[in-house]
Amino acid sequence: MTSLFDSIQIGAIDASSRVLMAPLTRGRATRDHVPTPLMAEYYAQRASAGLIISEGTGISHQGLGWPYAPGIWSDEQVAAWRPVTQAVHDAGGRIIVQLWHMGRAVHSSVTGEQPVSSSATAAPGHVHTYEGKKPYETARPLDIAEIPGIIADYVHAAHNAIAAGFDGVQVHAANGYLIDQFLRDNSNFRTDEYGGSIENRVRLLREVTQALADAIGADRVSVRLSPNGDSQGVDDSDPASLFAHVAQVLDGIGIASLELREPGPDGTFGATDVPRQSPLIRQHYKGVLVLNSDYDLDRAQADLASGLADAISFGRPLLANPDLVDRLREGAPVNASNMATFYSQGAEGYTDYPTLAQEQAVA
Repeated sequence: MTSLFDSIQIGAIDASSRVLMAPLTRGRATRDHVPTPLMAEYYAQRASAGLIISEGTGISHQGLGWPYAPGIWSDEQVAAWRPVTQAVHDAGGRIIVQLWHMGRAVHSSVTGEQPVSSSATAAPGHVHTYEGKKPYETARPLDIAEIPGIIADYVHAAHNAIAAGFDGVQVHAANGYLIDQFLRDNSNFRTDEYGGSIENRVRLLREVTQALADAIGADRVSVRLSPNGDSQGVDDSDPASLFAHVAQVLDGIGIASLELREPGPDGTFGATDVPRQSPLIRQHYKGVLVLNSDYDLDRAQADLASGLADAISFGRPLLANPDLVDRLREGAPVNASNMATFYSQGAEGYTDYPTLAQEQAVA
């Protein structure tokens, strides 16, 4: 039987276990979106995970509206990422960077321009800014002539990622951000070749993913989706048909892995009654399938044993337990995460979560 602690080949990456670190926005970069030494300590602490998927990292100033989140479009950012990836590698880990364009989920006070999206829509609720929370703004639809530039930004970011020492990249196509805004029919009302039919709505994801595969190799490219239910106001009337097609497209490109964020009706960080799409996606995608959301050891082992998943990504458990792999293996208790410090600056709630060995030493 496949174990959570077995190694796995994820494209070009030899992962030491099937416990992966899910991408987690943390906000410890500078106001200019440059990584900091504290981030190197944080990621190195968690290097025992089979593979770290970094926090969302902006591919451009236009696409990055989260305060103090890192980017990877400039030489300064690349240079500041190198000590982070080196620290992870020195600790025996592997790390890929999640490439992020937030689309309409930004505010002009952070980016300096009106948000862009597939169509002229606004996300519900409020957005984080440096001046506190503000209502989301209505996005400007991307002109079709601008789309090659968006794809070029992804490619530029991927080349920078390799130069910065990352082992690969993940396309953030989930959680209601730009590519998700193109994918789903309650946010994409375009009438050109990027809107209307499922094939057209998937076009941007396909073109971005293929361009990255051509640039750095498909075996170093991953994709993240959130295929069931609403995410920041983005949803679809027929997720089964949409994401079955997405799975077929990504399988054809031959990406290294596909990660699915699938909250359930009792989800602790988002909930939905829309059924999980992973059983359907598993039929169409034959690569490494990574599942995410509210997993514990028993549920993770069950989905691995059934063949539904090849690996499981853990978010908040790895945030609060840098040695989560050891804790799961030993059946040890886990630290609870402190949401109040998720997006604050500084070490509190970031690098000060104790390991099991530290707890035992104190006891």
